[in-house]
Amino acid sequence: MRNTDPAFVRDLSDEKVEALVEIMYLAAAADGELAPAERARFNESAERLTSRVIVGPELDKLLARAKADLDQAGRAARLAAVKARLPDIDARKLALALAIQITAADGIIRTSERELILETAAALDIDGDTAANMVRDLSKT
Repeated sequence: MRNTDPAFVRDLSDEKVEALVEIMYLAAAADGELAPAERARFNESAERLTSRVIVGPELDKLLARAKADLDQAGRAARLAAVKARLPDIDARKLALALAIQITAADGIIRTSERELILETAAALDIDGDTAANMVRDLSKT
């Protein structure tokens, strides 16, 4: 996908990049587990997204904060927080694309992950048809 190229996010603020990492975490944790394939894809995507600026301990710190925030506030509140940090539609579509990539990392999109994709799309004001097309386009690659 064009919008997952690091060049697209190069000019994003740290806050926006962290929001993208959080949305990827929410997708990875949607089924209650972080399978090895999902974790590997998560790390690869997060590192690529940040041009390898966020790696190792810093990435682990972001993940720990995302988990704590999710445990404390719940998914709906965290999706709203991500949307607030991503006010433009291109950044929100990038977030959804990354969430879809993470959920598909193990080759299976579970029911809870499908629900997350639709919930994420709705929370980010992306219509369901667009979300479905993004899932379809990803499955073609």
